[in-house]
Amino acid sequence: MNDEPPQPRRRSIRLKGFDYTEPGAYFVTIVTQDRSCLFGEVVDGHMELNSAGMVITRWWLELTRTFPTVDTDQFVVMPNHCHGIIIIDVPVGADLRVGPTGARPAHQGAHAGAPLPTIMQWFKTMTTNEYMRGVKTSNWPAFRGHLWQRSYYEHVIRTEESLDRIRQYILDNPVRWAFDRENPAAITPEPENAWSAR
Repeated sequence: MNDEPPQPRRRSIRLKGFDYTEPGAYFVTIVTQDRSCLFGEVVDGHMELNSAGMVITRWWLELTRTFPTVDTDQFVVMPNHCHGIIIIDVPVGADLRVGPTGARPAHQGAHAGAPLPTIMQWFKTMTTNEYMRGVKTSNWPAFRGHLWQRSYYEHVIRTEESLDRIRQYILDNPVRWAFDRENPAAITPEPENAWSAR
């Protein structure tokens, strides 16, 4: 018999027939398993990262080095989730065997032209591995089963207006933590996809 409370299900908004390997901008959110607050805390509307939160930020910045067709935009680590914008840009006729500088570091070759699911899986794997090292060597809080929830949220950004609205939502996330749907202590959670109506 399972005594665990049911976990809220995150609805996927994947577009049927949309090719997630195509160039474009994507708003992504990944959440810790059980919405455990592991990466720091919000104090007076500002996110104060702990060592684990700094690790999450560092691996986000590694995305552009590991995936030569990826650029990153606005990003925030919250106590139990992170939001970011990933831009996949594959110029017409680009030689995906080389990085932006013309060199091909050994670690980049296999990731050239990677689709969004591959990028997100890599990020989750690298952050999980380092977090597990932190549990063993620095007494970081342990997690149950997996560091991250199995799925993640993604939204295809189609207009400049939408891009600006999502950037602002990400910037404002710490200020709005008391109303965040991912905050286990939120008294009145904001509506789902609140960023789309702002």
